[in-house]
Amino acid sequence: GTVRPCKMQFMRGYVFRQSNPAVIGCEVVMGTARSGMPLMNVNGEEVDIEIEPNRLLLHALREEIGLTGTKEGCSIGVCGACSVIVDGRLVSSCLTLAIACQGKEITTIEGLAKDGKLHPVQQAFLEYGGFQCGICTPGQIIAAKALLDQNPNPSEDEVKEWMSGNLCRCTGYYKILQAVEQAARARA
Repeated sequence: GTVRPCKMQFMRGYVFRQSNPAVIGCEVVMGTARSGMPLMNVNGEEVDIEIEPNRLLLHALREEIGLTGTKEGCSIGVCGACSVIVDGRLVSSCLTLAIACQGKEITTIEGLAKDGKLHPVQQAFLEYGGFQCGICTPGQIIAAKALLDQNPNPSEDEVKEWMSGNLCRCTGYYKILQAVEQAARARA
């Protein structure tokens, strides 16, 4: 196939310019983005996969990498079920192009527990019953971790504001709020 530098690539309404760090140095080979470096670092491991330029991060994580903890809820970025952390920033993986994460560090729910020990946020959700069916739980936990990474001692109002982007249809939010507050105390 023809190999072209990614100076400007039009794909489903997105324009990638060479000034975009996510596409500098990549090549488009028959519609597949590739580079000489691992595509992304997921949960501390370098991942080198071939993906289409229009592939969403959510689908790359679930289908190509096999990390199914990140859930698809609304597919429009308002429910928070697909939340992951990219380079320290909370993002909706259902709206994020996987190719935009080239060279970035991604943390999913599977990357929180270390050496068989739950992350303090996971432990607090378990202890305080901050979950019901489990569909929103990974996104809730990732959002809470991102909050506590940025603000280790949030007020109740700050927790409510931050977590308002994560919806739950099963429970009142009181147990989720308690779990986040407990995680903050445990990390202090």
